[in-house]
Amino acid sequence: MLGLDPTVFWIAIAVTLFSGFVKGAIGFAMPMIMLSALGSILTAQQALAAVILPVLVTNVRQALRQGIGPAWQTTWAFRWHIAMVAVFIPISAMFATRVPQWAMFALLGGPIMLFALWQLAGRSLVLPVHHRRRVEIVTGIIGGLYGGISGIWGPPLLVYLLSIHAPKDEQMRAQGVVFTLGAAVLTLSHLHSGLLAGPNLQLSAALVIPAVIGMGLGYLAHDRLDVAQFRRWTLILLVLTGLNLLRRALELLGVPV
Repeated sequence: MLGLDPTVFWIAIAVTLFSGFVKGAIGFAMPMIMLSALGSILTAQQALAAVILPVLVTNVRQALRQGIGPAWQTTWAFRWHIAMVAVFIPISAMFATRVPQWAMFALLGGPIMLFALWQLAGRSLVLPVHHRRRVEIVTGIIGGLYGGISGIWGPPLLVYLLSIHAPKDEQMRAQGVVFTLGAAVLTLSHLHSGLLAGPNLQLSAALVIPAVIGMGLGYLAHDRLDVAQFRRWTLILLVLTGLNLLRRALELLGVPV
């Protein structure tokens, strides 16, 4: 199936279905789950390509869940972060095969995990209003740099949203808007690089279907979560994201994990 062993293909379908459910419930983690699981049964290039179209389509759906008007308002509110992601993803995509990925994963995973653990421990981090634009720009740059190389640009945005205590619906919508624009840039970048072509493109397109089905099921869970539960699960997934990035860094260094 699409040049893959049938068992591998159906595992990819199941992984995408589950990652779609998590995205519908919490708003993120699809690339993390898919890359973690698919990276063990596909080549790194195949796994990254497989993620691209499911992430693009589900992000569009998430951004527009409340309609075009709210999506535009969120786009304007987070325009500095969005602009930095859009600028730096194609820049870093050009160096996807040259940058030591273990270092990138470690430098992103460690701070993300520590931030989430700090918040789960009951500590509060609130950004002063006059610092928000600066932090928004910095997190956008960081997200863009990591996005072009690894396909993961969401954690810096999550840190920013949690730090300013964004409301539940706004957080979901902001993730959808930012992730959509980042995913569009990533898609164009790898259409140009040649990574998203041939069998890789076909596989990525096929995985859109289970991604959308899983997301619909995830929305049912999301609508039942109150703000505290939503925030807690977001932080838990951020911890897991950080741990996974550190695991990948160690694997790339040849350290058994």
